Amino acid sequence: MDAVLATAVLVCMVAGSFVEPRHRDSVSWALRTPDPLSLLLMTFGAAALVFRRRAPMTVLAVTGTLSVIESVTGDPRTPVAMSAVIALYTVASTTDRPTTWRIGLLTMTVLTGAAMAAGPLPWYAQENLGIFAWTGIGATAGDAVRSRRAFVQAIRERAEKAERTREEEARRRVAEERLRIARDLHDVVAHHIALVNVQAGVAAHVMDKRPDQAKEALGHVREASRSALNELRATVGLLRQSGDPEAPTEPAPGLDRLDELTGTFRNAGLHIEVARADQDTTLPAAVDLAAYRIIQEALTNVQKHAGPQAKAEVSVVRVGPNIEITVLDDGSGEQEDEQANRDGGGHGLLGMRERVTALRGTLTTGPRYGGGFRVHAILPSKNRTPTGEDPA
Repeated sequence: MDAVLATAVLVCMVAGSFVEPRHRDSVSWALRTPDPLSLLLMTFGAAALVFRRRAPMTVLAVTGTLSVIESVTGDPRTPVAMSAVIALYTVASTTDRPTTWRIGLLTMTVLTGAAMAAGPLPWYAQENLGIFAWTGIGATAGDAVRSRRAFVQAIRERAEKAERTREEEARRRVAEERLRIARDLHDVVAHHIALVNVQAGVAAHVMDKRPDQAKEALGHVREASRSALNELRATVGLLRQSGDPEAPTEPAPGLDRLDELTGTFRNAGLHIEVARADQDTTLPAAVDLAAYRIIQEALTNVQKHAGPQAKAEVSVVRVGPNIEITVLDDGSGEQEDEQANRDGGGHGLLGMRERVTALRGTLTTGPRYGGGFRVHAILPSKNRTPTGEDPA
């Protein structure tokens, strides 16, 4: 394309060199032929345009120099400056606006000044003013093309960025929802399956000697499994599409069901003491569910890791704008070491920490001095999540 453009420019320059004005308002073709130097300068100027995209500044310098030589030594009607105008347009379309201003003014000044000061025509001749006008048009047109190209590119980049942002937001929401469901499933399965395991072990142990106690333990197994199925059904129901049949659900558990929760652990043989001083505080659904799940997970860990003779203490206290939840146990040190080792690979304490962090609370866990384990959570009594959504 650059070679075709250079050929077209050469044809226009040669044709223009044959034009000779006869009257003030008209031109005609004469028999005048440009001199060899003019033909050579026009050929070199057009040939330089073939490389205008590769080295625009160099091509402008070459064509400008040829134009100055033609203005000083040749026929002033020979339009060698056309190649310099094309080169100036290329520079303006490929560089920034300040550079275009500087290069354009320099080119206009040099070419017009050389023609006025050293050319054979008077300084006020229209040919000299034509050089000034055409170089200005070339610089302006190139800057306009560059501005439009940059504008279109900016629109395309904004559209691509908006698309990437929507995709990243969708992926983030999917990841958050998957994490929330994973936490709920872990809490439900870990709690109820642990109780089922304990009660089934009790039933198997006393089946022959104390069938009444075995029957009672099996009843607790049935109740725990029914509760697990109900919570799993409610959680899995969240995965349904909007057009699917609604699954039976129940309200999310909260501290109002704390007695029921501790009762299931007492039925499994765990001795629990509960102390509440929250003054019937009404908590947001997210905070209420998080408090319930923290106590549930902590007691499940006590049931699994603290030993058969362990005792647990649960306290729920309102302190200023916060709700403080503490779960203590007096399990043996060796088993507590096992629990500490499992903290890095399990998901119980990690799930608790994620719930508390989502509500902008604090969680402290660790062994107690003299044996046992302590879980202490501070939750705001008002939901302060960044988006105002239920993170649980």
